[in-house]
Amino acid sequence: MTVDFGWSDEQLQLRDAVRAFAERELADDVTQRDRTGEFRRELWDRCARFGLPGLPIPPELGGQGADALTTMLALETLGYACRDNGLIFSLNAHMWSAAMPILRFGTDEQRKRFLPSLCDGTFIGVQGMTEPGTGSDAFALTTRATQTTDGYLLGGSKTFITNAPVADLFIVFASTAPTMGAMGISAFLVERDNPGLQVGTAFEKMGLRTSPMSELFFDDCFVPDECRLGRPGNGMTIFNHSIDWERACILASAVGTMQQQVEQVVAYATERTQFGQPIGKFQAVSNRIADMQVRTEAARMLLYKAGWAKQQGTRAPAMESAVAKLFISEAWVQNSLDALQVRGGYGYLTESEVERDVRDALASRIYSGTSDIQRNIIASRLGL
Repeated sequence: MTVDFGWSDEQLQLRDAVRAFAERELADDVTQRDRTGEFRRELWDRCARFGLPGLPIPPELGGQGADALTTMLALETLGYACRDNGLIFSLNAHMWSAAMPILRFGTDEQRKRFLPSLCDGTFIGVQGMTEPGTGSDAFALTTRATQTTDGYLLGGSKTFITNAPVADLFIVFASTAPTMGAMGISAFLVERDNPGLQVGTAFEKMGLRTSPMSELFFDDCFVPDECRLGRPGNGMTIFNHSIDWERACILASAVGTMQQQVEQVVAYATERTQFGQPIGKFQAVSNRIADMQVRTEAARMLLYKAGWAKQQGTRAPAMESAVAKLFISEAWVQNSLDALQVRGGYGYLTESEVERDVRDALASRIYSGTSDIQRNIIASRLGL
């Protein structure tokens, strides 16, 4: 097969529209909101009116019907034009961990009930998987779902749940057959007002501070049978499907941010003078910027390759997703550090906005599977 990353006129029009939208509608004071850890629902609603939360969802269910590569292009452009990495991260979590599992595994009734609201901004979605005792060992769950005559009672807790403080719908993974391990996990659609669900206080984080995160607690939280997602014991399949989409797509915006970093640092190195000449004339600076450009180009190609692979079937091969996730996350961290270093003391100041990129980028080596887990996946696909 030929890998073709050429863009159609319609895709380029979407790219230009996303950039114009972000520069016009999302250019608020993110520095202040980052300082206070504020998530603004108004900005989410603007994104929803534009169509971002429903990009990969079919039009008949309220979305835009974009394929994987088109969605990646839109998110890459959003990362270039919007300085709020936290808002973009929340959008990604909403799409890949909530909307896509319902699209793939939901009943017709569930899709019609929830997806239009997830697309138009009425609902913010989130996935509840990680527990205090889990992490990379994702399926070692202690949260239980006990079957009753007409549903299930959930008991347990979740932690590090992105969007939880502002979410309206939770996809919660719990064990329905503890003796079966990962094969005994099921998924449930839990609305915020379900009795027995308590949302914890938002964590204060190092980065991505405008993306809220907290714990979830379940105390005999009743979920009716019609809100089980997929078959009993199908939770591992549902989670693997969503995490594969997430790993392939969640760092598309980081590629756009990296491109913006390169352009800004080139401008700075051209204008800033030392010893009678622009600092970009010194090899110590120009070589650092050249490395930033190489990482950005390589990251873009790996992103597009993962998107292209995703479009060839129901899921991208794990190798493509893991390689893209690993390289882009590490490249984003290094590019952010280099962008700060070129600016020297000014880059260390909050007003430069570069130090925020460093803090936001560091998280990308942890979420959606740590860099170490991605290396394990790659090694296993190589037969090691």
